[in-house]
Amino acid sequence: MALNLRQKQTECITRMLNLNQPVNSTGTANEEVYKILIYDKYCQNILSPLIHVKDLRKHGVTLYFLIDKDRKPVHDVPAVYFVQSNQSNIQRIVNDASHSLYDSFHLNFSSSIPRPLLEDLASGLLNSDSISRISKVHDQYLEFVTLEENLFSLAQKSSYVQLNDPSAGDREIEEIIEKIVSGLFCVLATLAVVPIIRCPRGGPAEMVASALDQRLRDHLLSKNNLFSEGGNFASSFQRPILCIFDRTFDLSVGILHDFRYRPLVHDVLGLKLNRLSVPGEKGGTRSYELDSFDPFWVANGSLEFPEVAVEIETQLNKYKKDVDEVNRRTGGHEADEFDGQDLIGNTKHLMNAVNSLPELTERKQVIDKHTNIATVLLGEIKERSLDSYAKKEYDMMARGGIDRNELLSVLKGKGTKMDKLRFAIMYLISTESIPQSEVEMVEAALREFEVDTSAFQYVKKIKSLNVSFASANSASRSNIVDWAEKLYGQSISAVTAGVKNLLSSDRQLALTRTVEALMEGRPNPEIDSYVLYDPRAPKSSSAASHLKGPFKEAIVFMIGGGNYVEYGSLQELALRQQPVKHVIYGTTEILTGVEFVEQLGLLGQKMGLGSSSAPPTQ
Repeated sequence: MALNLRQKQTECITRMLNLNQPVNSTGTANEEVYKILIYDKYCQNILSPLIHVKDLRKHGVTLYFLIDKDRKPVHDVPAVYFVQSNQSNIQRIVNDASHSLYDSFHLNFSSSIPRPLLEDLASGLLNSDSISRISKVHDQYLEFVTLEENLFSLAQKSSYVQLNDPSAGDREIEEIIEKIVSGLFCVLATLAVVPIIRCPRGGPAEMVASALDQRLRDHLLSKNNLFSEGGNFASSFQRPILCIFDRTFDLSVGILHDFRYRPLVHDVLGLKLNRLSVPGEKGGTRSYELDSFDPFWVANGSLEFPEVAVEIETQLNKYKKDVDEVNRRTGGHEADEFDGQDLIGNTKHLMNAVNSLPELTERKQVIDKHTNIATVLLGEIKERSLDSYAKKEYDMMARGGIDRNELLSVLKGKGTKMDKLRFAIMYLISTESIPQSEVEMVEAALREFEVDTSAFQYVKKIKSLNVSFASANSASRSNIVDWAEKLYGQSISAVTAGVKNLLSSDRQLALTRTVEALMEGRPNPEIDSYVLYDPRAPKSSSAASHLKGPFKEAIVFMIGGGNYVEYGSLQELALRQQPVKHVIYGTTEILTGVEFVEQLGLLGQKMGLGSSSAPPTQ
């Protein structure tokens, strides 16, 4: 059975909303209980893409509040709490219980509550003599945000900066790794699978993979473990592969301009939690939801923008034709004499027309929504020449460089400061060896437009580091690595591993190529050095060949920020396989190109590079 993360997480939330009672086939509890829902900001983001207000009503939730808001008592009603396990939430729960705000408290923590916090909760409730109000305490293992069936985010902000911060100590790095491991464990617990884990050697990817392997091993030793897989079966046929990477594996995808509909909507209009706002016709803004319930978004999200515009027109013409057909059938005829048969036939058509109205109305709303979104996008594309940026960046990656005059014309042409900065960084990454005079020319062009070059300087520094690392002889190489890791945190691993980590001839991303190789499980020089963990196997056993594939299902996780470009590329990979495979893509946070470059700029400033006088603007 295919892994459906959205469905599994929704089922867990539905059960939680029904006081953790079993739910029937309609998704509701057998006995309806009216209740209040209390959540924190993080858990609100978990609920937002999955549960709408009408769904809350269906599950008997009459009121819902943020935990940090002042609330009045509501007697004789149970309260369902869905919050992260942290000190401030524990204090708030104790405070609510001691003031008898609700009849009973059903506490649900988004991941497992640590022992010290559980003890704080118990002592606080005992001291206020309110422990009797607590009905149950549950660890829900739901600390991740599912945006689509095959897309999730841990919503952990700025992890790329935190992991690569030159001033970060070992303890801080360990805390971030532990947070990521906890989020991934929640995903696997929700899916109830123990995967085979693969990752490149070194850096955050191996740190997370190793810690996750240990966490799963420890958990599998307990009697009541969360994984329903029976026995210690060896076949990889029933188990997915979890491929873990970190953003330095391929920086370019986080920076480039893409011209496909889904990445474009995210990058230009700021799609967040499947929602976006665009300017309305008469001033103000219009908000839209773009998720798996929108058939046009699902069908056309991976198309290039011009194809989407054509598809909108096609759908509009089809809609008009269907409306005309309904009008024609219900319009009747001009006749001299009254015909009883005509009345019967007309009534039948009228009923069909009435029945088709909701479907036609829904189609029109979807067409109008995407027409408005496409119109706003088109305005931005023309104003900023985004089509030109996207084409030239992909050409640069495919050819491994760009003509000097063409480079200058882009930097001095249309586009925001951030567009120019992103293009300049893409030029740095995709061109293997650049004359110093050309780099200075690019920097001068950026300064001319008052662009903060911190991010550019940061990538330049890392690139020069990699070159010196590659050219150093083996005796001095270890010294360079020591120095680099002290100065640049984790980022030495593979930042700009040259053009081979960019696009292949068919515009396939490095990540997609690598995941395809890992799923096939055939010997391949690109992945032969990858570490393999099997949490179900004894630690001493060497990696058996059956653990290397082939795999029908994969979970791909990107540490340090992912994007819709990689997500789309992996979905295309899954669909073109015979038979069709299944790939889930997850990341610490989903970033636009602007947001990721801002993180690079922050690292540049922390290292004293670039100019911070003019902050980058969109």
